[in-house]
Parts: sequence; structure tokens; C-alpha cells
Amino acid sequence: MTSANAERGEATLNIDGQDFLLRPSFTALTAAEDELGPLFALVERAGESQLRLSEIAGLFWHCIEDRGKLSREQVGDAVMAMGLAGAIKPLRVLLKQILQGRM
Repeated sequence: MTSANAERGEATLNIDGQDFLLRPSFTALTAAEDELGPLFALVERAGESQLRLSEIAGLFWHCIEDRGKLSREQVGDAVMAMGLAGAIKPLRVLLKQILQGRM
């Protein structure tokens, strides 16, 4: 796996002992937006502590660079395993990228 590049707003997500690259590309974010609604509203809900578990898992799912045979359920299970406190770190990286773009 390629290591995450913070300058590109990338993060990693550990699923079943394997790190997956979360890359918020235009394609990934538009797919997430199609499913989850406007990204600005998603960021606002996150800021108000109103983000749903399914939204976090959905955003992660769309941003995983190479899913291979990974299932959506595995992504949700990984979020549950790390708990909301653990999911905050990669979530913040992605949300920062959505808001600020590349520096």
C-alpha cells in the first residue's frame, strides 16, 4: 500500500489488520456526494456532531483507493471496531481536504 500523503488530504483506514489508503479524489467525492448528499452539508453535520455512522462508513468506502475484494460491510465493521473516537482521525483528514483542498 502507498502511504498516505497528508498534503493530498489522504489518510489510512485499518480493516482486518490491513491499512487501506483513503484518497479523496474528485471521483470518490462525487460518488460520496451522490449517496450522502451535498458535501458541505456533510461537513456541517460533522461540525454539529450530527454525522451518522453510516455516513462515516459511506465516505470512507468511496474514498478507499483500492478496495479489491473488500466489502462495504467490512468498512462498517472496521468503523465499529475502532469506535467513533478512532474514526475521527481519518474523518478529520478527509473533511479538511473537502473544505480546504490542496495547499
